[in-house]
Amino acid sequence: MSLFVVVSYDIKDDKRRTKVYKILKNYGQWMQYSVFECRIDKSAYLRLRAQLEEAIDLEEGDSVRFYFLCAEDVRRIERLGG
Repeated sequence: MSLFVVVSYDIKDDKRRTKVYKILKNYGQWMQYSVFECRIDKSAYLRLRAQLEEAIDLEEGDSVRFYFLCAEDVRRIERLGG
């Protein structure tokens, strides 16, 4: 079963931010600065989450958010530009 996950991140350090970007690039499509859309299965999601957890520094205030959309929500996505 495929998941549609929007991932956003706020990473303070340039080096860590670049690492997070490179990890996410392997799992989904870059949409906007610090936002990716990923169509992945559950095992890929778990790998992604583990890799991101290792890459960020919670003590420095880094954060990553995962938004799960159902098929109906995905069909209703609207885009202007880009």
